[in-house]
Amino acid sequence: MTDRVRLSKRMSQALRHDPARLGLELDAEGWAPVDSLVRGLDAPGNPVTRADVEDIVRHGSKQRYELDGDRIRARYGHSVEGRVELPVADPPPVLFHGTAPTTAALVVEEGLRPMGRQFVHLSADAETARRVGARHGGRPVVLVVDTAAAAVAGVVFRHGNEDTWLADEVPARFLRRAD
Repeated sequence: MTDRVRLSKRMSQALRHDPARLGLELDAEGWAPVDSLVRGLDAPGNPVTRADVEDIVRHGSKQRYELDGDRIRARYGHSVEGRVELPVADPPPVLFHGTAPTTAALVVEEGLRPMGRQFVHLSADAETARRVGARHGGRPVVLVVDTAAAAVAGVVFRHGNEDTWLADEVPARFLRRAD
């Protein structure tokens, strides 16, 4: 694992799940001072600079972070209190969600819920959804989300990044198995 990947994972842990571990306090929209994050990440033998953090933000493949002057936040995926509000966006006609085989039947029956996160995460393509679902073990089940019908019914979609779309929840009637 590269140092950049390791640093990005540490940033993610701090800004998405456990800010107190680095002595950070996030505001209601998930922002923290960049300098505080850098101080929390910096360690003997493993120095971190503001330039390192800015490099991760600007060149990270998943566009997980956002800088605004002297503030930084994770754009999506939080399990901490508070809510990152991203602008509402019109999704493509279908999106995808990868899930573990052990939960697929329940999801198809009850719909997608955030399960401890702020939003349901959806992928722009089936392969990305398959990779995301594979993290949960076993051969993932890919679900197709009829976003066109869901949006007409009032489901709100937000664009997390190039590959990730977000929704509060997706009712079961808009899901079908891809396989």
